[in-house]
Amino acid sequence: MDREIPKEVHVKERNKKIIRFSITAIVIIGVIALLISLMRSSVNKKDISFSTVDKGIIEVSVSASGKVVPAFEEIINSPINTRIMEVYRKGGDSVDVGTPILKLDLQSTETDYKKLLDEEQMRQYKLDQLRVNNQTKLSDLAMQIKVSAMQLNRMEVELRNEHYLDSLGAGTTDKVRQAELSYNVAQLQYEQLKQQYENEKLSSAADMKVQQLDLNIFRKSLVEMKRTLDDAQIRSPRKAILTYINNQVGARIQQGEQVAVVSDLTHFKVDGEIADTYGDRVAAGGKAIVKVGSMKLEGTISSVTPLSKNGVISFTVQLKEDNNKRLRSGLKTDVYVMNAVKEDVMRIANSSYYVGAGEYELFVADGENQIVKRKVKLGDSNFDYVEVISGLKPGERVVVSDMSNYKNKAKLKVK
Repeated sequence: MDREIPKEVHVKERNKKIIRFSITAIVIIGVIALLISLMRSSVNKKDISFSTVDKGIIEVSVSASGKVVPAFEEIINSPINTRIMEVYRKGGDSVDVGTPILKLDLQSTETDYKKLLDEEQMRQYKLDQLRVNNQTKLSDLAMQIKVSAMQLNRMEVELRNEHYLDSLGAGTTDKVRQAELSYNVAQLQYEQLKQQYENEKLSSAADMKVQQLDLNIFRKSLVEMKRTLDDAQIRSPRKAILTYINNQVGARIQQGEQVAVVSDLTHFKVDGEIADTYGDRVAAGGKAIVKVGSMKLEGTISSVTPLSKNGVISFTVQLKEDNNKRLRSGLKTDVYVMNAVKEDVMRIANSSYYVGAGEYELFVADGENQIVKRKVKLGDSNFDYVEVISGLKPGERVVVSDMSNYKNKAKLKVK
């Protein structure tokens, strides 16, 4: 007959099993930790990149962000308040100079223009009428002057005759004085008519100039309205790509409202932005390098906005090779603005480890199979090189790849 195993024995056996399992688990965890530690204490040579410290020139640059935009882009605005009647093209279409894009409602504008044409003709008639009236007045005055001259000559003859008769004793002193008075009055009337003629001629010329100037001003406003009417015929101003069009037929359009955009997508420029703390390093005419992927394009800064907006300054880079096949409108790029040249300085390759001048902890080759962490002070940079101020010597090999997984290690084996 079997005996019942005491409870104390069961408990003792259970505790032994727990202890054995615990020891086994601790050993396994320790071995795994040791293996991980050993693995982290070494790195594959193929997984890291070295740069050899050398001496040379660094064209110092500051980095900025950029976006590729068309070198030419023209916004077409409505010159009048109207509505869209028809749409002839769609976004993405190629257009030539004069290609119709939209049809706007121009009925009221054309009516106003025809009214102005009629008014111009009426003003021209009034000017012609004024010219005829002035000519008539001057002709009448000229005729009066001729008559007055003839009367003056007749009175002069009568005055001579009275003097002659008075000298013979056949005349009287009263008749002589009467003839002299009549002659003097006629002479004054003659001079008055001549002065009136000159004044009327000047006045007529001034009136003609005023009316002619008024007509010229009106014609200029007429030409301006004709230009506005022509502009309302929405056509492409040049050969380009239609990148935007308001295609809502019947939509009301306000004067000055954008209705289309044409862009030259065969040539491009770069609109850049840089922190305003580097504003003194960006100037028109400066050199810049634009990186599109792994490709580098040279360019020149053509313009810089004078004011900072939201902590950044905007500028534009004109590219030497502005028709490169890798360029696409809206493509994001890195822009490096050159602002100084340093000669005969220590340098290493630029990479993701560099985020600005300061102190860094970099791994330096110590023999063939080991790299050791060292404090290094770095200075200015460009897209190719970083200036080494201290901590390295020419000929030393520095790891320039991402080593963030080993930031707590002082040295590593290279396998």
